[in-house]
Amino acid sequence: MVHLSSFLLKKYHGGYVVIRLALGGATNRPFYRIVAAYNKCSRDSKYIEQLGSYDPLPNIRNEKLVAFNYERIKYWIACGAHTTKPVAKLLGLAGFFPLHPMTITEAERRQKAALTEEVKMERQEQVEQKEAL
Repeated sequence: MVHLSSFLLKKYHGGYVVIRLALGGATNRPFYRIVAAYNKCSRDSKYIEQLGSYDPLPNIRNEKLVAFNYERIKYWIACGAHTTKPVAKLLGLAGFFPLHPMTITEAERRQKAALTEEVKMERQEQVEQKEAL
């Protein structure tokens, strides 16, 4: 296997490698590639290597599909690549990183909102029962 990273780094001056999402797909049907690219390149431009994929829309079984190449992600992180927040969240949910703090915060907010909604429903039912009497 040919090692191209030193060749690519000589060609590019400045910046650093970042692991991020590159948008693909059609209108109203997003699909993301998880790629290693230079931070100064645009989102969908040329990238160094594709490391996985992410389909954010649920399929028939209500699953959001994610695929990673863990060996190559380990390689790029060892080379000093940074990860963006969305990729860090996905890697945290997959067990590669610790859970991102915003993931935990978001789960707590949703749980609290569900509890307050339940309380509102109970109060509404009590009011309806009193009116019926």
